[in-house]
Amino acid sequence: MTDIDTKAAERLYEMGPIDYVVIEWPREQPTGTVVPKLVDLVDRGIIRIIDIAFLGKDTGGAVYAMDISDFDGDGSFAAFEGASSGIIGNDELEEAASVLEPGTSAAVLIWENRWAAPVAVGLRESGAQLVASGRIPVQGIIAALDAADANDDATT
Repeated sequence: MTDIDTKAAERLYEMGPIDYVVIEWPREQPTGTVVPKLVDLVDRGIIRIIDIAFLGKDTGGAVYAMDISDFDGDGSFAAFEGASSGIIGNDELEEAASVLEPGTSAAVLIWENRWAAPVAVGLRESGAQLVASGRIPVQGIIAALDAADANDDATT
């Protein structure tokens, strides 16, 4: 194993969990209001953006790739210029496009959860492995809490 291979393996071993998200905007041009929040998370070392790609679906349902320069009139997305590792390929963009509504745009992001890296390293060192993972949409949590409150009200 070369020094480069060894260093890459060490970096992988020390990484936190990796997530991806597809974020849809209700128009064919995304807005940059979320960018400062993402940049803040990066600056504080909470996440590391590994890859980002943009796409759109016109009102007829045709999908197209977007470059930051295609829509970044206010410069808010400039922070992501060059944040492409090549992990997001055509297959991933096609899959992301399949969930988009016509007349929308989207960003596909892959990030490392750096905040969880120490736990992930500890788990790997103990021989543990991830066997299941998932997300609960916030709307589901709100509905469950509302149902629990309604149940409590009904029993009192």
